[in-house]
Amino acid sequence: MPHDLYDLTQHPPRSPRVRLGGLVILPRMIDKCRATLAGKNGEYTYGCSLDRYVLDFLGVEADELKSQVAKGLGDGEILAWMLSHAKNPRLGHEIAVFSAYHESRAPSAPGGRARLSEYQSSTPAGAKREDITTWFEVLDLDDHQSFGGKV
Repeated sequence: MPHDLYDLTQHPPRSPRVRLGGLVILPRMIDKCRATLAGKNGEYTYGCSLDRYVLDFLGVEADELKSQVAKGLGDGEILAWMLSHAKNPRLGHEIAVFSAYHESRAPSAPGGRARLSEYQSSTPAGAKREDITTWFEVLDLDDHQSFGGKV
């Protein structure tokens, strides 16, 4: 793969909605890991709380995954490795529920709702967008705005 695909100073990682093996977040996490290994992660952090959802769900350690990604494996090979080394093996329906939940996840605690409300109304990326209600929508909009997109 061309090395510039891993340059997250030039473009965002894949949307958290993109799925690999039915898992949301995973392709984005792989992009951040590859960029981190290349020293081109920009403001993106591999192993962040979003990544932890997938890592914890499967029972895979971030450092172990990073060592596999460093071998230059493709997405399918990384998925196969993760599934075969998962401390918490998951069935297809469990993966489907996990992904559906995270795709529609919105703030439930008062602090999270307040942060989302503030984000919707007072930041350039939010631009008073009342249709931004889930965390994935926030990330997609933020990625878009961070690289020069218009609201």
